[in-house]
Amino acid sequence: MPEPVAEPALNGLRLNLRIVSIVMFNFASYLTIGLPLAVLPGYVHDAMGFSAFWAGLIISLQYFATLLSRPHAGRYADVLGPKKIVVFGLFGCFLSGLGYLLADIADNWPMISLLLLGLGRVILGIGQSFAGTGSTLWGVGVVGSLHIGRVISWNGIVTYGAMAMGAPLGVLCYAWGGLQGLALTVMGVALLALPRPSVKANKGKPLPFRAVLGRVWLYGMALSLASAGFGVIATFITLFYDAKDWDGAAFALTLFSIAFVGTRLLFPNGINRLGGLNVAMICFGVEIIGLLLVGTAAMPWMAKIGVLLTGMGFSLVFPALGVVAVKAVPPQNQGAALATYTVFMDLSLGITGPLAGLVMTWAGVPVIYLVAAGLVAMALLLTWRLKKRPPSALPEAASSS
Repeated sequence: MPEPVAEPALNGLRLNLRIVSIVMFNFASYLTIGLPLAVLPGYVHDAMGFSAFWAGLIISLQYFATLLSRPHAGRYADVLGPKKIVVFGLFGCFLSGLGYLLADIADNWPMISLLLLGLGRVILGIGQSFAGTGSTLWGVGVVGSLHIGRVISWNGIVTYGAMAMGAPLGVLCYAWGGLQGLALTVMGVALLALPRPSVKANKGKPLPFRAVLGRVWLYGMALSLASAGFGVIATFITLFYDAKDWDGAAFALTLFSIAFVGTRLLFPNGINRLGGLNVAMICFGVEIIGLLLVGTAAMPWMAKIGVLLTGMGFSLVFPALGVVAVKAVPPQNQGAALATYTVFMDLSLGITGPLAGLVMTWAGVPVIYLVAAGLVAMALLLTWRLKKRPPSALPEAASSS
């Protein structure tokens, strides 16, 4: 984990500006994710003629690649420093756009085109993993580990701010220039993101991965269950609107992101005041209501309110559980704990796409939102258990101490 180099007087606006100047690299990487998010599922399903399973898998390949590459991103960030890792990640985002461009050129050969799309998604997943992990560790190194919760929150704000911009912008790019126009935009965004000076890496000995995993996995499980709600919104809301013959799927994604960002901006001190687990349980309740509204929506406005509530509910889940998770390890290992904790969300998003696609094929699109609500309810119960019996009292946590 990078060495804290924060100035003692750094607080308030100056602190936020310092964090934002670093996490903007994560903004760029997530903008390359948001741009194709409202386009690729429909493109694979409608334009290319593949099933909903393949549409979901193409989206989820990115999350699988992120999941598998994130531990390596953390290790290389420790060895090479966060700046080089961010540059590597943004180059991967550029190559993903090149993959989309080649897929468009090969559109007369559907299987080859699908393979190139999949390759682009895998490279994007690796690129986002490196850019996201690098920028998070970079931010903590610049402002100090005392502000790790604020770094996490700002990373989330720029993440979903990028998605809020990316979804409608991607639809416009696709309407203007097809998949080729979308691909060129993705490549341009990656090239325009230029890193600032580097930060030193800590040479201290970290805890083994197994020990870190043993201390944070229950928090990660709660996060993974709650992430299913985000996964079905991000991956299948366009097909949900198509099935209902409604317009406005891209706007629904934008509503989700606005709700996500707005909630973090409106309640910046909620976690410190109420505690991470309490905030997480409140968020789960709001997310459950939102998903139930989407799944039972008979009118477009009901779905939009449901998406809005889902975004509000999911907004503080990651930092609320994350702040508690990183406190389960010594300060010098908090970077590893945060990366390990994040892997659970990557895994959830990777699994959600294809599994929800299968459920949708058998039972219809609305059912996947009802199933996701049930998973979030399980996260609520798990978090309640964690509050009543913290992991330090559990055998698996004790054995890793």
